[in-house]
Amino acid sequence: MPEKRTLERAAKDKRAGKLPSTQAGEFVREEIEHVRQGKHGARSTKQAIAIGLSKARRTGVKLPPPKVGTASEKTRTSTNRDYAATKSSDKPVSRSRSQATTTALKREPHAAASKETVGRQAKSVAQRRNANERSTAAQKSARAKGAAGRSAAAHKAARARAGTQSYGQKPVLLLHDSYHLERAEIVFCGVGCSKPYHF
Repeated sequence: MPEKRTLERAAKDKRAGKLPSTQAGEFVREEIEHVRQGKHGARSTKQAIAIGLSKARRTGVKLPPPKVGTASEKTRTSTNRDYAATKSSDKPVSRSRSQATTTALKREPHAAASKETVGRQAKSVAQRRNANERSTAAQKSARAKGAAGRSAAAHKAARARAGTQSYGQKPVLLLHDSYHLERAEIVFCGVGCSKPYHF
């Protein structure tokens, strides 16, 4: 059963008009955290992701099944079973089967959720996409972000380029001469400040 805060985050994403994949990402993140905390293990990063996606579908996230040819028939059947479980939520859960699943997962290693392993998984997925697919995904993400979100992201990027990105008061190193560090100044500047404080 997903945690309450995960359900709340997914519901918030849905209210904000975000994509089902974004909503499902909350459940995947929960599974990765569980493996890192030692609540259970996972044979691979893919298994941890699959558990999170299964939880999302059973909770009611309208995540489409994998396309034909991109996943095995067994995986597609499992996806349909998750959807069916959403509609028949009043069906009692088998206690012995649930305990057996948990026990089996606890025997699995925890390295599948390390930052290096998760990073490798993300990189391998990105490498399998061509330029057109990456562009389509970026456009879809921009639409989901909305006008206000895009504006905030643009302001954040502008602050980063200007070298004054900060949250509150953050020291910024200004070099008048890149070859002479003794001429450097430390200034404190808040977001959108016009007159930094020199020290």
